[in-house]
Amino acid sequence: MSDANEIQIRHDQAGGRYEAVIDGEVAGYAEYAGYEDLVVFMHTVTEEAFGGRGVASAVARAALDDVRDMVGVRVVPICSFVRGWIGKHPDYAELLYTAPNTAPP
Repeated sequence: MSDANEIQIRHDQAGGRYEAVIDGEVAGYAEYAGYEDLVVFMHTVTEEAFGGRGVASAVARAALDDVRDMVGVRVVPICSFVRGWIGKHPDYAELLYTAPNTAPP
């Protein structure tokens, strides 16, 4: 038996976002853009009525778990929430994109 307030995550690939759904309503989402071997997280939103319930964290974890399953794909967290979330969960730091070391000519 599942809790009616359980956060469910769905991936709206066409819309470029991961959505948190509670009781059939979109409670929050994380917008992203995908580029070959990069996923750029641009913006995370929790709807006011669902604040304080871990919505944004659930979305971030699910989205980053998906990226982790994509071989060779890295994350660019422009979104401050996703960047901060990764900072608090160092086991996800391996997903961060790092620019190749370029030496001056």
